[in-house]
Amino acid sequence: MKRPLYLAAFVAITIAVQADATHTNAPATSPRYTQQAEHDPNGSGRFYMGREIAQVMGHQAADWLERPEREREERPDLLVPALRLQPGDAVADIGAGTGYYTRRLAKAVGRAGCPRPAARTNADNGAQGVTRPTWQPSEAGVVYAVEIQPEMLDILTNKLAGEKIFNVKPVLGTSTDPKLPPAAVDLILMVDVYHEFDHPFEMVQAMVAALKPGGRIVFVEFRGEDPSVPIKIVHKMTEVQVRKEMSGQPLEWVETIATLPQQHIIVFRKQRQAERRPAMRGGAGTEPPSLFALRRPANFRP
Repeated sequence: MKRPLYLAAFVAITIAVQADATHTNAPATSPRYTQQAEHDPNGSGRFYMGREIAQVMGHQAADWLERPEREREERPDLLVPALRLQPGDAVADIGAGTGYYTRRLAKAVGRAGCPRPAARTNADNGAQGVTRPTWQPSEAGVVYAVEIQPEMLDILTNKLAGEKIFNVKPVLGTSTDPKLPPAAVDLILMVDVYHEFDHPFEMVQAMVAALKPGGRIVFVEFRGEDPSVPIKIVHKMTEVQVRKEMSGQPLEWVETIATLPQQHIIVFRKQRQAERRPAMRGGAGTEPPSLFALRRPANFRP
């Protein structure tokens, strides 16, 4: 007579355990991205972590990227030195467009295939006593120019040929993957492009995989905190928002550089394996980091 009672108790416990496991493994109720019918006319209607993703600028507006006043408005002469690049670095320019920054980055890391003066005379180098250029591949850096629009890459490669720049590798990426080699890049730069990513979480995740340990990822965005910056709202970003969205990635904030007239330079570093902590899942229900976490110095350790 006791066996049916034992059996009933076992069945009840099994059902309870299965129900608890089902609840534990249930997917998050908040999707990573949401779509809203009412939105900014310059936006896509697609939202990520409270921010509307902007519409992508097409190749038809390529001339705007090469406008003469861009030198004065964005001061690339200040931006590129702020990146502290070294000859021989591997750099990725994401959303390279016409190559406005690609060309400057290529010169900063050293031109692959370009001769440099020899340090000595050598009979093997030509006639006796004549100094000729020798190759120094250790100083030949490379720039991966990533675009999702083939038309932009056509414009970019034509401009590179016109300036005889040969250390750039054009890459046709996708909206979720820049198609970069794994663990091969020292620095990834995005100038006024991240806010247009259709899948920002997946794209950054793929970019982090392309970084070397300790490699840097740099966001250059028009300051969303400053209403005087004459850029459409969805094409600007605040520092707080950028850092909030990166909280779901294995990155640590290094510094925010404020030397540019209208943009901030927000620098993150790829965490080495020993430094990594569990990442938050980026989504509509994700809690933002505390104000203390946003303001702590790069070398802070709790």
